[in-house]
Amino acid sequence: MAHFQGGNTLNFVAGGVQANQFWVPEIYSKKVQIALRKASTVEAICNTDYMGEIKSYGDTVNIVKEPQIATAAYTRGLATPATALTDAELVLVIDKANYFSFQVDSLEKKFGHINFPEVASNNAAYQLKDAMDVEVLDNMYDEAIAATAVLTPAGNAAKAAIFGSVAAPIDIGHAAGEVDPLNFMSSAAQVMDENNNPEDNRWFVAAPSFYNQLADTSSKLLSIDYNAGKGSLRNGLVASGLVRGFAMYKSLNTLSQVVGGAGAAQPSVLFGHMRSTSCASAMNTVESFRSPTTFADQVRGLHVYGRKVLNTASVGAGIIKID
Repeated sequence: MAHFQGGNTLNFVAGGVQANQFWVPEIYSKKVQIALRKASTVEAICNTDYMGEIKSYGDTVNIVKEPQIATAAYTRGLATPATALTDAELVLVIDKANYFSFQVDSLEKKFGHINFPEVASNNAAYQLKDAMDVEVLDNMYDEAIAATAVLTPAGNAAKAAIFGSVAAPIDIGHAAGEVDPLNFMSSAAQVMDENNNPEDNRWFVAAPSFYNQLADTSSKLLSIDYNAGKGSLRNGLVASGLVRGFAMYKSLNTLSQVVGGAGAAQPSVLFGHMRSTSCASAMNTVESFRSPTTFADQVRGLHVYGRKVLNTASVGAGIIKID
């Protein structure tokens, strides 16, 4: 599509008209520059076992916990008391909702050179996914920090020395007094082992700066050029292989946690097993209608989701700093 500048389209001269030789064509590309986007990791590290059981905001899913059976030594001739089974439940509530709403003016729709509704809808889908990613990671972080009796990144002296406390984040690096990132991951794996987590489906999420330090370690673990360009932009997969039993994901959304609920955000590291957290989401409503106040088509959508940390023994967090 060309737009012409220079005032009148024709010059009138004696004896007729002639074309204006000073028009400046302004070309509009039909390709749209897509904004840079963060990777979303929640879909890769959470289980979606209950995704098909939700339909709308306010739905609840009751998840029955496995009963814990006590054992005792048997003595011949004595009675064997039975354990009464209870139907302990966890409740996954679809209590989060985000929406988008935009309108396309009729003039843009009629004379526009690109499909604005399609482009805007694509961006809206990303924004909804990113908002959920931030909120779910923050919730997992809060649950891990609160589990001081189990994973104790703050509160237990032994683990605080590894994962950092509110007052003293762990300094990741290779200089004197700093913690090698590989040693950090080894300690995280130990926590998973000590809490009887399966060795498969373990994950580790950190900011790109953490993996930059890991690439500098003497073990040369990431010398294969960060997955040889075969990583996934969708979920931030760092490498196709495992390090200390963890599938590694990078996300800038681990930089948003605020320690103690106040003050400046500090970077964190999350690690765990896929069974730790369940997440269910649905695009509840997408609709298009004529705007009642202007000549435009309005498009809006409602995204609902819920998340639940099912087992705090399967998720951990560390507060770090990288100089």
